[in-house]
Amino acid sequence: MDTVSVNKFRDTLKDCVEKVISDHHPIKVTRRNGKDFVVVSAEDWEREQETLYILQNSSLMQQISKAMESHRQEEGYSPSSQEMDEILGI
Repeated sequence: MDTVSVNKFRDTLKDCVEKVISDHHPIKVTRRNGKDFVVVSAEDWEREQETLYILQNSSLMQQISKAMESHRQEEGYSPSSQEMDEILGI
């Protein structure tokens, strides 16, 4: 994560925001007499919140674990070539 002082952040606000949005990397803003803060795009924030929700949901984590195990054992559903082409947009 890039780090920038609050003064530099203020001076280059537009560029910092554009970089956060386009690169999908948050920026840590440091302050001399206060707590630091992080700037992150709304899209990335929502993605992180969804990830946290899934990680905190034991039922979903169990489903993911079962799916990974069946994949490792090559069990379960396998799409046909036509379905794979459709999925991949070919």
